[in-house]
Amino acid sequence: MSDHSSSAKAILYAFTANLGIALAKLAASIYTHSGSMMAEAIHSFADCGNQVLLYLGLRQAQKPPDAKHPLGYGKVTYFWSFIVALLLFSMGGLFSMYEGWHKLHAPEQLNKAWIALAVLGASILLEFGSLMGCLREIKKLRKDKPLWSWVKTTRNAELVVVLGEDLAALLGLALAFVFVSLAVLTGNPLFDAAGSIAIGALLCLIAIFVARKCAALLIGQSVEPRAHAAILDFLNAQPQVDRVFNLIAMQLGPDVMVAVKAKIHAERALELIESTNRVEAAMKAQFPEIRWSFFEPDVAD
Repeated sequence: MSDHSSSAKAILYAFTANLGIALAKLAASIYTHSGSMMAEAIHSFADCGNQVLLYLGLRQAQKPPDAKHPLGYGKVTYFWSFIVALLLFSMGGLFSMYEGWHKLHAPEQLNKAWIALAVLGASILLEFGSLMGCLREIKKLRKDKPLWSWVKTTRNAELVVVLGEDLAALLGLALAFVFVSLAVLTGNPLFDAAGSIAIGALLCLIAIFVARKCAALLIGQSVEPRAHAAILDFLNAQPQVDRVFNLIAMQLGPDVMVAVKAKIHAERALELIESTNRVEAAMKAQFPEIRWSFFEPDVAD
């Protein structure tokens, strides 16, 4: 299962769930005058747009290398993931906080709040299904690695974004359900406004985490530490390699670029070239994600 296939499936799960949820939330928010519901509706519509951008990034990343981009377009996925994080912060977080602040100063009694609660309950179930779909695709990639450890070390920005959005949506729905319920039980609409502010703060926190992750990848980041160690161990185990002086393995979207400086066993120039080519071919066969490799035979670092 490739990173691209897993990411595309997770994006599809999230988009399908969020589109239905967004329409239901919008209708409920207009009918019930709930600020928390309006904040949630805006959040879900923003998520739908975000998933379109993520899928656009996946498509663009598949473009072949050209003269202007000799190492391909793989890192374009990091750009769109970063844009999504900004949209989650602004359209989701900041607008939800603004909506709550507005409701605090101009509170409205909820109209038939049971409709909002019913929509929120159904949305929680749909969002939970989307989250399970995302986690299922992540499981195919992380294998036996703990989830939080995978999140911290993975170079798959799209899945991190979808996971962050799904978690934010599920927690936001839970907060909205709690605060709308409090508003109904107490008859105080200020609880609904407070819920909108709490949802906005949550979205901002998750957006900042995702943005930091994507920014590191945009700047340029190596492959995961475990993958780097595996490549190094493989090279050191090759009979033609006497010593690896330096290994740079950069993650470029779904592809990897490797630069190696090593001492190669060889007595003649032709033998040096043949030995280097054999090591390079064996490395690419062992690690198919390596698209570009550059070898520098040397006797010292």
